[in-house]
Amino acid sequence: MKTTRHNKILELINKYPITTQEELIEHLRSEGYDVTQSTVSRDIKQLRLTKTLLSDGKYRYQASPSAEKGAKNNFQTIFSSSVISIETAMNIIVVKTFSGMAQAACAALDMMSFDRVVGTLAGEDTIIVVCRDPEEAEACAEEFDSFLS
Repeated sequence: MKTTRHNKILELINKYPITTQEELIEHLRSEGYDVTQSTVSRDIKQLRLTKTLLSDGKYRYQASPSAEKGAKNNFQTIFSSSVISIETAMNIIVVKTFSGMAQAACAALDMMSFDRVVGTLAGEDTIIVVCRDPEEAEACAEEFDSFLS
């Protein structure tokens, strides 16, 4: 749960200019995480988040490069330990996972931010990844395959 929450925090601070712990708590709660201020404070410390100055004079949370690299490694680990097979069909990639693991593996894919991916959808044991065209789907599937070795 903590790793998933940490990954969500990194996603949120990259997506929104979050300036306070309270804002981060609100975003996490809107994503379904029941967190307290002390939990978020510990998460910020463990992720080694820093505050950087914005042009309007406010500060926002930002991840250090090492935190983002560690998160990417975590995503790859989640993905590689969940996936059974990867197959393309035109511009769609079908990823089969162990039962109950598709949503975690899909969240890991989403956090890795692949430019070729238009969108993803996860069920119980299957992920559908939509790419712009068949060539991008093939290239993306090969990249996914590289995580499995």
